[in-house]
Amino acid sequence: MDQKTTVTLLELAAKSLLNNEPAAIHALDEIPRELFVPLFNAALLGGHKTMLTAMVRVWPFRCLHIGSLNTRESYYDILEAMTDGLQTLPAQNSTSWGPKLRILDLRRDLDCKTICSEIGTTFPFCFKSCKYSQHSILKIEEAQHSVMCLGIGNYGSETQSAQEPMELLVDISLNSTLRTEQFLSFLCSKIQQDFGSLHVCCRDLQIDRMSGHRSILQFLDLGCIDHLEMDQVDLSEVVTLLARVVHLNSLTLCNIPFNSYPRRKFISFLLSLGRLDNLQELSLPFVCLTNQLHKLLRVVPRQLDTLYLPYCSLSNRDVTVLSESSQATHLNLSLSNNKTFSEVYEPFQALLEKVSSTLQHLEVTNCMITDSTLSAVLPALSHCTHIRVLSFAFNPITMPVLKSLLQHLKSLMKLKYVIYPAPLHCYEEGNFHDSLDRQKLAEVQAQLESMLHGVQRDDMNWATCS
Repeated sequence: MDQKTTVTLLELAAKSLLNNEPAAIHALDEIPRELFVPLFNAALLGGHKTMLTAMVRVWPFRCLHIGSLNTRESYYDILEAMTDGLQTLPAQNSTSWGPKLRILDLRRDLDCKTICSEIGTTFPFCFKSCKYSQHSILKIEEAQHSVMCLGIGNYGSETQSAQEPMELLVDISLNSTLRTEQFLSFLCSKIQQDFGSLHVCCRDLQIDRMSGHRSILQFLDLGCIDHLEMDQVDLSEVVTLLARVVHLNSLTLCNIPFNSYPRRKFISFLLSLGRLDNLQELSLPFVCLTNQLHKLLRVVPRQLDTLYLPYCSLSNRDVTVLSESSQATHLNLSLSNNKTFSEVYEPFQALLEKVSSTLQHLEVTNCMITDSTLSAVLPALSHCTHIRVLSFAFNPITMPVLKSLLQHLKSLMKLKYVIYPAPLHCYEEGNFHDSLDRQKLAEVQAQLESMLHGVQRDDMNWATCS
């Protein structure tokens, strides 16, 4: 019997068990260990919340991940059901298949399987376990391992009866919706019930306005966070939080009016930003940075590789500063929705020349780039040999210049995706803001595909936004 047939039989057995959920729950202590993963997958896909709670209580592996699985039930209902099954005390009268659940991962992750491969008794036993917090499973087990190696007393027997440290991995969005508030209230209650033995590890935190959310932040170890997004919060609150997110990898600040704050607050923010030694991605949409970019570039960490500045009201001076900055040589850039490119092209041209040997991703959507500007920067753009993605949709470009662009880019072998604007002739009366003629746009797409085929670049995808 081949492996594919075996998996199919297990799936059928799992679905059969779920036809009688009470009996399936009763049988959890007896069923083979190999049936747990397909049974969990079937229970999650079918939205069997009671079954999921019961399975978490007796899970015979040391970790459990939602991964890429979906459910027909409310996402928060599933999170609550699974979190409710966590037990920090050693399970009684449960299966004898070895280690019990220590890490419950409720994050959606396309690259994550339901369980990690178990590597004997060594640690880390889970590749998604928290690496930073002193309350993490990894840190606790390292400490226990050191004590056992030193042979101090009967440490092992004492820990058997104690509460087991556990880890709950969950992404949190503080958005003030009723269902979110209910889940967060439930989560806080669970943390309090487990008297410190449950470590909630939040890697991705989104905050939409700070008011009313301060209590939940007291329960979180902010040192675990590597992705932080804050929308419409006070700059002083940003500074306070940045002091606690010491391992941050990605930061998004949206709708924060830097130019309306006193100078000292902005300086405090810049100092806090400069302390984020692990920061690789910085996104500041709808943050007015007119003539302020030079201050930001002085403090961003050297390892920053992605800078998103859409709707930032950048000036020519800002683009010039960016082109002269040593930081620009290794940045992926999003400068979309800044109108400065419609004024003069020299700063943009200088920027492209500066980053030509390293740039991989460039977005200049809706920047009022005209034929004259694009034609002027084409030579510099054609030397960006590492570029993979170019997006310049919603710019007033004509078809001849679009064809010229394709001819200039055809030799860039790493360029796979180009998002281009609908040419002006596709709009009624050639007005960029009028309605779009879909038939003319389809003809444009056909012409570009024919040209790509003619220059043997069928691997380069050209698409438009309309």
